[in-house]
Amino acid sequence: MKKLALIVLTLTFFLFTSVFAQQSEAEKLYLEAMTTQDVAKRAELLKQFIDKYGGQGSKYEKFAYANLCLLPYESKTPQKTIEYGEKALSIGGLDSLTKCQVYITLADVFIKKKQNLDKAVNYAQQVIEISKANQNKEESSVPPKKLKQLEGAGYFTKAQAQKKAENYSEALDSYINSFNILKSKKILNKIKSLGKTLYDAKSFSLAEKAFQITCQNLDDFASCAFYAKTLYRNKKLDQALKYFKKAYSKKKSGELAYNIGIILAKKTEADPSSADKAVKYLLEASFLSKTHSEKAMSLAERLFFNTHKELQYNQTVKELNRRSKKLEELTKKFNETYGDKNEEDLSESEKKKMQSLREQITAQEKAIEKLKEKQKEALEKWKEVIKETKQSLGIS
Repeated sequence: MKKLALIVLTLTFFLFTSVFAQQSEAEKLYLEAMTTQDVAKRAELLKQFIDKYGGQGSKYEKFAYANLCLLPYESKTPQKTIEYGEKALSIGGLDSLTKCQVYITLADVFIKKKQNLDKAVNYAQQVIEISKANQNKEESSVPPKKLKQLEGAGYFTKAQAQKKAENYSEALDSYINSFNILKSKKILNKIKSLGKTLYDAKSFSLAEKAFQITCQNLDDFASCAFYAKTLYRNKKLDQALKYFKKAYSKKKSGELAYNIGIILAKKTEADPSSADKAVKYLLEASFLSKTHSEKAMSLAERLFFNTHKELQYNQTVKELNRRSKKLEELTKKFNETYGDKNEEDLSESEKKKMQSLREQITAQEKAIEKLKEKQKEALEKWKEVIKETKQSLGIS
């Protein structure tokens, strides 16, 4: 009986020693890999570790797969990245930081391949949830600041996947959540790009939401201009006017000048004082924009003379047209009646009628001359406004 017990004890000791030795060898190989500075060499050693000790319950196996997923060595393919990462996740037991890094790496691969985008969104969401959960723990191996950054990275990755899947509304929300955490200019540029996509797709409410963020934070010409255009499209004219002017102060543009002029022109009924400003911007648009040049000039002229009633330009034009027509009628009547007759051949009665027609024609001609002079004075004032506008734009 004692002999049997001794045999069992010997076998147990031998097995324990064998496992311990195996674990020690596995640990030694893993540590050698992780302390090697050369990335390609580290990857090779980790592959050797997996080939030799994979599936044997080593506590380092999951980390070996995770590191192979994360390492940027030259010969690694996207498919291998996916295989290593998903294997690490399937084994389980990864710490929060490593797990999040693997999730983000896998999601990035799917996004670049434009495949499994739902899975990419899910992996990014896992990062968000893990980081949030650990932020609420009193004790965590990851510092709170790092966890918050991971949350922001999760939202950014989620946005990238959603945008690639053309889920633009969800992508915009994710980008905004990411920016609110990370405050990165890179994210603002992504939001601006998405805003342009939304604007071109006529999703003006979502585009407004995007450009509001970039206008407030980038404060660049494009963001302010597009924010103004989305506000205008959404019938928020006062706000649109404010940001059109802000964009115009950064860079003079015919399109912006035209839009400002149009909005101010609409305000003239309630606020006549805005007319001169509207004329100014419409004139500037006529010189800066090939597209709106003719229309802007016509609108500016009409608005100028409608507003400056003291010039009586419109009434003068109407009266001038009326008298010109009357003169034409009198001249035609005179020519038809007396054009081929000599005056000495006319009776006294006919002479009186002819003289009366001449006097009427002369009266109309004098009236037309006076009206033309009045029209000329009004036009001179208009030309002066045009001249001032050119000078302000530096146009000779």
